[in-house]
Amino acid sequence: MKSSKVRFRRVARIVIPIMVLIAPGCATRSKAPATTGTSSAILEVREGLASFYGPGFHGKETASGSKFDMKSMVAAHPSYPFGTVVRVTNVRNGRAVELRIVDRGPARVPRSEGVIIDVSQGAATSLNFVRAGRTPVRIEVLRWGD
Repeated sequence: MKSSKVRFRRVARIVIPIMVLIAPGCATRSKAPATTGTSSAILEVREGLASFYGPGFHGKETASGSKFDMKSMVAAHPSYPFGTVVRVTNVRNGRAVELRIVDRGPARVPRSEGVIIDVSQGAATSLNFVRAGRTPVRIEVLRWGD
C-alpha cells in the first residue's frame, strides 16, 4: 500500500507541472476580440449580419446631414440615434472597430435577410469582410447619441 502512494507522488510530481504548462495553451486557441481601449459599460448588445456600403454613396449626404466618407469609421443603423457609438465585432475573426452611427440602413430587403447594420467600406476593411460582402457581427452600444 505504501509503495502505491510513493508511485502516485512520483507521477504527480511529473504530471502536474506538465499539465500546468499545457493547460494555458489549450485555453488560448480561440482568438479573443480585439480591444479598442474603451472601458465604458456596454449599454446594449445585438447580433446579426453586417454588410458594407461605399463607392456608390461616397461624398453624398447621409440621413444625419453629414457627408459620407467611405473610408471613415461610420455606420448606418435603422433605429439607433445619430451619434451613437458602437463596437462592431466580426465574430468569425474577432476583429472589432468602434463606429459612429451617421446614417439609416440597411434597406428593408437586407434587413429581412438578417442584416442589422451597414458599415462603411473602411470599417469593413478593418473587420476583414470586404470580399465576403457580409459577416456575422456582435454590436455593442458604448454611448448613445442625441
